[in-house]
Amino acid sequence: MSVNPLQALLDREAIRECLHRYCRGIDRADEAALRSAYWEDATDCHGAWDGSAAGFIEQALRKLREGGRRVHQVNNISIELHGDVAAVESAFLALQAPASAPQRETFLCGRYVDRFERRKGEWRIAARTVVYDWIEERDRPELAEDDATLFGPRQPNGRAAPADPIYRLLGEVREGRGGHR
Repeated sequence: MSVNPLQALLDREAIRECLHRYCRGIDRADEAALRSAYWEDATDCHGAWDGSAAGFIEQALRKLREGGRRVHQVNNISIELHGDVAAVESAFLALQAPASAPQRETFLCGRYVDRFERRKGEWRIAARTVVYDWIEERDRPELAEDDATLFGPRQPNGRAAPADPIYRLLGEVREGRGGHR
């Protein structure tokens, strides 16, 4: 079977965009972004959670909406396409500090091992297994300080959806108001 190289590039880019949308969904507690990364019947084996992706999203959102700081990044994305199915391995780095214990920092490194499926022209996760390669938890009492003390003039302004600055920009661009300032 001959593969169209342009279509393969488009498929890989759609898969990468889906992975990035997942990270935004987690970091911004953006339910729509999270749900759009998975098929409705998807599964997720995510450490303590092993079940439906919908169930994972529900329990994750309860924790995410409590606040705290989170940063997730994906890299070293390997995509092997086989028609409407793809085997995808993505390395991730995540740094988390929950609002309930801001001095408790967790650093996670691992890989998302995903089966992606293309349905009606769209790529999403059909099955995810999270492989943890490194987990480090530590207490950092200074993280419990207020933002002004912690960050000085570089105040963090990352927020949950829809208050984060990216959603304002997306709204402006979608309405045709995203020109130069």
